[in-house]
Amino acid sequence: MEKRENPIEYIVEHMPELDLLGRIRVLGRWLFFGCLTGLIVGVIGTAFYYAIVWATAFRTAHDYIILVLPFAGLFIVFLYRLCKDYEDKGTNLVIKSIQEGDNLPITKAPLIFISTAITHLFGGSTGRESAALQMGGSLGYNLGRLFKLKEGNIKIITMCGMSAAFSALFGTPMTAAFMAMEIENVGVMYYSALVPCVISALTAQGIARILGVSAEVFTVAVVPAFDLYNAVFTGILGILCAVVSVFFCQSLKFAGRNYKKFLPNPYVRVFVGGCIVVALTYLMGVRIDSTGFHYIPGIRYYNGAGMDVIEMAIKGEAPHLAFLLKIIFTAFTLGAGYKGGEIVPSLYIGATFGCLYSQIFGFDPALCAAIGMGALFCGVTNCPISSLLICFELFGFKGMPYYLLAVALSYTFSGYSSLYSSQKIAYSKFHNKYVNRETK
Repeated sequence: MEKRENPIEYIVEHMPELDLLGRIRVLGRWLFFGCLTGLIVGVIGTAFYYAIVWATAFRTAHDYIILVLPFAGLFIVFLYRLCKDYEDKGTNLVIKSIQEGDNLPITKAPLIFISTAITHLFGGSTGRESAALQMGGSLGYNLGRLFKLKEGNIKIITMCGMSAAFSALFGTPMTAAFMAMEIENVGVMYYSALVPCVISALTAQGIARILGVSAEVFTVAVVPAFDLYNAVFTGILGILCAVVSVFFCQSLKFAGRNYKKFLPNPYVRVFVGGCIVVALTYLMGVRIDSTGFHYIPGIRYYNGAGMDVIEMAIKGEAPHLAFLLKIIFTAFTLGAGYKGGEIVPSLYIGATFGCLYSQIFGFDPALCAAIGMGALFCGVTNCPISSLLICFELFGFKGMPYYLLAVALSYTFSGYSSLYSSQKIAYSKFHNKYVNRETK
């Protein structure tokens, strides 16, 4: 009979293999830096959240302030040029920093904080989460430089900052942790950053909650049994969302290219862009009937982040063409040089497109809006795991099969388009091979 080895003797004998002390040391380091990053970025992210809330409330109460948007744009350009940031690359710079170690100046954090708040205050059509990724990435990167971390560890703490900012602002720590690891190279996950990103995301969420920030949660009450019929309608919606996501990405890039082509001076560009957004805003209030033209004041569905319109879409009350108009407003705003994010506009577009789909085919609007948000988010970011997790955190696990199928199809059918030109596709979406190509 074979003699069993004593487990204690086995552990002692294989202690060099296990390298427990080394792993404990690494764990301790990332617990410290994860908590520190989550604390610092969580506090600043919370301040950013309240700045956006205040800006939105003030603009809503003082509608005329939208007229000042072109002049606010001039101030934003002045701020960036004052800090010698002549070619702002936005979230692309953060992605490049993680991929190649590019420098992320500390001025990036206050610049994106102030300029995004100004854009929201005066009615530009932007989001906030991409701005948070830039802010958090800059803070994390410079925290790593302050503590003289090695280059690889600076990349990890940059991801921690991104996770913390997203989590503090949106209250979705699972999505925040995985998105920071997933967004740089599609098909490759930086699992070495898993523990620090999780710690920083949870810490930031806890700080934000203590300071009164409530997580975004939407109610999807009706979730029918997932059968073949419902799978088909979900699949079609997921594929259509992929098409819309490609259109959104290309619209943003088209607007940016043509603004620079026809208006090379950044001051002229941002001023003209602001005038276009103001004109479009007031045009949305014009109604035509048998008696002629009428202006209905106060229709501001397409300015700011539009979280109220997402709630309308969940209830099935969003305007039919809201998804298309949001694409136009966001393209004219960001292309001109105003600051903010593309992620909440993506969720807005997905929710309103899903709402339209439900109205045409008679499905539950809340479920279709939820599916649309997850599928659009995946199509523009190429982050299927993060997209699935954001569905769970925003809508609950009950609709899991619907979100899973829609996200998978959107990821595939969106091809190599992305919001971020610095994002790389490491592995093909269609074949089992390494491609290492940039997104379109």
